Amino acid sequence: MNRIKKIHVGPGVFWVEIPEVHLYVLCGCPPDSVKHMFRRGLIVPTEARGVVFETGPNVILLSDLMLQNGMFCNMAEFPVLQMLYRQGMAIPGHPNNTGAKPLIVGSRDQVDAQLAYIYRGNYGLVSEQELTEAGASPELAAEMMQMKLKFAFGKVRDSSDFLDTCIVGTDRVEIRDGVGLRRLKVNLYEFDFGDETLTVDLNLKLGDMFRSPISLGFHHVKREYFAVIHTGEGDGWDCERPSMSSILMFQGKIYLIDAGPTVIQVLEVLGISVNEIEGIFHTHSHDDHFAGLPALMRTDRRLKYYATPMVRASVSKKMCALLSMQESDLDHYFEICNLEFDTWNDVEGLEVRPILSPHPVETSIFQFRALWKDGFKVYAHYADIAALSVIDGMVRPDAASPGISPEFAERTKQAYLEPVDLKKLDVGGGMIHGSAEDFRGDTTKKIVLAHTSRSLDDTQKEIGSEAAFGTVDVLIPSFQDYGLRSAFGYLKEDFSMVPNSQFRMILNNETPVLNPGTIIIREGEINENIYLILGGYVEMIQASKNIKRQLVAGTMVGEISALREEPSRHTYRTTSYVHALKISAKLYRDFIRINKLHAQIERIQHGWNFLAETWLFGDGIPYTTLNRLAHGLGSTPYPAGYTFDLHDNRYLHMIKSGAIHRCHAGAPQAQLQMGDFFGEECVIGGELGDISFRVASDTEIYRIHADLLATVPICRWKLLEVSRRRALAT
Repeated sequence: MNRIKKIHVGPGVFWVEIPEVHLYVLCGCPPDSVKHMFRRGLIVPTEARGVVFETGPNVILLSDLMLQNGMFCNMAEFPVLQMLYRQGMAIPGHPNNTGAKPLIVGSRDQVDAQLAYIYRGNYGLVSEQELTEAGASPELAAEMMQMKLKFAFGKVRDSSDFLDTCIVGTDRVEIRDGVGLRRLKVNLYEFDFGDETLTVDLNLKLGDMFRSPISLGFHHVKREYFAVIHTGEGDGWDCERPSMSSILMFQGKIYLIDAGPTVIQVLEVLGISVNEIEGIFHTHSHDDHFAGLPALMRTDRRLKYYATPMVRASVSKKMCALLSMQESDLDHYFEICNLEFDTWNDVEGLEVRPILSPHPVETSIFQFRALWKDGFKVYAHYADIAALSVIDGMVRPDAASPGISPEFAERTKQAYLEPVDLKKLDVGGGMIHGSAEDFRGDTTKKIVLAHTSRSLDDTQKEIGSEAAFGTVDVLIPSFQDYGLRSAFGYLKEDFSMVPNSQFRMILNNETPVLNPGTIIIREGEINENIYLILGGYVEMIQASKNIKRQLVAGTMVGEISALREEPSRHTYRTTSYVHALKISAKLYRDFIRINKLHAQIERIQHGWNFLAETWLFGDGIPYTTLNRLAHGLGSTPYPAGYTFDLHDNRYLHMIKSGAIHRCHAGAPQAQLQMGDFFGEECVIGGELGDISFRVASDTEIYRIHADLLATVPICRWKLLEVSRRRALAT
């Protein structure tokens, strides 16, 4: 009989259980791990001594790597909350409160990072000094701290007060009750109990992803002048719907409101490329609104990050605790755009008003408005609000007591109940979420109820509506084609010297919407059309060489094969609804000939083809950015035995052909092949230390200057991931 049992939960995630000693281990905890355990039946309702609660893990084994394939690997906030409160481990008198704390297991770096990240997730900014540094007045900072103390039952507690930890290395350690654990190599762990052993491999394969537990159907959404796409009405526990979020369209531009764990899947099924996003409005730092931020770093330019300075500081400290990085490093990934509380901020014509809302961490609710024929149209997005009874109960009797002032309470209630055209509400209940009943008399034209995993009851249905995923509320309709505007922008960026009249000729072509799963060009065929992607995702596949890359808006599909009238080297297939400009290959050849562009294209196409087929540059980078990187790209030969001196170097080195030894203290540690790169430390500001690089066989190298890569967040994000993985392997 097996005393240790392992269940595969998903890529990079396992469940290990030893029922004999009541040990249940979640191995790997990427975003939405709790929902995956619900789906697999590893968390189920149960009852003891008349109390209903949930089963679940009592130990979390962390990944050695914070990042894999661009995604967070360790986000224990919701698994810990599930253990403490839904299992009852922290509830006084609960039958599941035995005195044992949840146990976090892993390397010293990752355990420390999780403790700091959970601490920030609980409290946000934790002192009046941090609040004033984030722009709060001394009076507001003092009131915010009193509010936090009220939510925290009078005391800000360190994470170690309610969590146990165990540091694991290559030597066996006992984690609990005779169960041993040791690391065999990076992310490969061995459990033992009695005479049994079992291994768990938390490494993701190249190209694999942490999967979403939620199934969403494909949708095609028309770009509108001012409209709301409903992309999440659930909460952090809902296994059927994404967490509360919306996508805002204004004048054809696309803005996110929050970024939950499923944000990349949401964008894919809606046919919206990540690089089409103009920016994100962020309410607060809890994981169900925060965990998707890495997906927004996987683009070719910094997205605009709109938040009040207090919210941004809270998010930055949590993100940097998670990644063990400096707050200033986030500027490489987002363009920070500060908003002022209780003021209509102008965001390129869209007016935005953030309003401070009582919550354990710094939180903004948002109102958005745009001017139209009969005045302003207003959308209110109220995530993580508090019930009015909770607000009344927080009013403090004097300035020295935890809570909020009567004035703060009254301002908040007035803001909540202000009538608008469309209002999305958190009705999750409890101490830190809202109540639908509070809005029974609200004269808002349409109320959408969200942020709950429960079905609406009849009383709630009398107050507000439900919104199915992908449905759209149009506040101001559009009477123009924003797709053609995007197409003109992409073409103009690539061919800046071409007169506009020539672009109008190219734009006078079909702009079809292609169904998901459609092959638009096959490998080996001479394509009669070229496709400029305006929205959605296309796969570039060459199975014989194990090439599979994701192409996004702004990419020209089939250009080189059409220009040369040669068979395509790849198959191109849509993976979402794709809006594209379909250009006749013959017309495009004439356009290139008339404007004398052929030499320019030929000059960069060898470098372009090389970059497009690499892991570093193949995904998420549109045609125009690849062209900029490939411009002037030339290779340099190096003989076998040559050693690179990369100190004071400012280039990333990419292997065009041959092989390079990565050496530690002079000894070969790993061999890098064609398409690999080295010297990433020189780009992201790391230290080489005893690392050197020696040519294993005659090699050609492309060099790309760090200043070029500094403007491409997805590349920097990938370089950070590889640098950390290589450092662990040293």
